[in-house]
Amino acid sequence: MDIAEVMDTVGSVIDVVGVAVIVVGALVSSWIAYDTRRRTPRAPIYVAYRRNLGRSILLGLEFLVAADIIKTVAVTPTFTSVGVLAIIVLIRTFLSWSLQLEIDGRWPWQKPVSDDAAGPRTPLPS
Repeated sequence: MDIAEVMDTVGSVIDVVGVAVIVVGALVSSWIAYDTRRRTPRAPIYVAYRRNLGRSILLGLEFLVAADIIKTVAVTPTFTSVGVLAIIVLIRTFLSWSLQLEIDGRWPWQKPVSDDAAGPRTPLPS
């Protein structure tokens, strides 16, 4: 077994881990939302459910990008494959930033607003 085969196998394993993180995260997020609704029928679950689901998708995307980088750079470093990798990474980075904005309400490069500086919060409608 040469190094290219090992790197391809490692990339494939990381791909599977990325997909598993997304699937397990979706299942766990759904279970948490269901359990919250079951215990407290009028509890607002949408925002928490969306955040938990978004976090699992973000983590899964990070694994998928890592797998693509390993497979492209270590296995087939051609101009075409590197170009395709660049497009994939750009798309996934845009998705990650969009999800981060949805989860935290700010861009990844912005400093978080402290609770003191934010002023009084208005409750979410139920």
